[in-house]
Amino acid sequence: MTKPFELVASHPVLDFVNTLDWRFRESGSEELLADYSDLLRFAAQANLLTAEQHRRLRRSSTENDPAQVFRRAIELREAMAQVFYALVDGVVPPVAATLKLDQYLHMAQTNRRLRWNKSRFELSWSAGEDSELQLPLWLLAQSASELLIAEAAQRVSACANLECRWLFLDTTKNHTRRWCDMKICGNRMKVRRFKAHRQA
Repeated sequence: MTKPFELVASHPVLDFVNTLDWRFRESGSEELLADYSDLLRFAAQANLLTAEQHRRLRRSSTENDPAQVFRRAIELREAMAQVFYALVDGVVPPVAATLKLDQYLHMAQTNRRLRWNKSRFELSWSAGEDSELQLPLWLLAQSASELLIAEAAQRVSACANLECRWLFLDTTKNHTRRWCDMKICGNRMKVRRFKAHRQA
């Protein structure tokens, strides 16, 4: 059975950035997304896609080659990573990463459609063979832009484990959250401090 993603960030965009695990580890990072099907699995688990959208895109991906869309998803993720880590570190986000994120946001916006559905208007997405496969990218770009301009952007933080640094939205009352997950990095760092104290 496929292992589910660990969604600990309280926001799908930050969880998406975290799909490159151990990003800052000296021995190297670990990629959690192998292909387009993994991207769909993530988007469904993060509630970006409805069950129906997930089924439709899985079917469409078997009829069309999604490799290029997957490469764009990784490109988008790394642009998001540069922007959000810059905010966490208190520096100006790289211009190239900001422009890349804006490019994907523009693609998302140009693929929104206003339509009449039975008794009311609704916003929907373009449905074409190649364009439909990009729906997870549009949803992620839109969600990232909404987070960046919201007050919540000030609550984006990174795990205190310097090899991990998974991003998360600190929703604690006094902004005191330090770890991506207490069961993972919190306990690991506690053990490390205990061993260092005993050896001192």
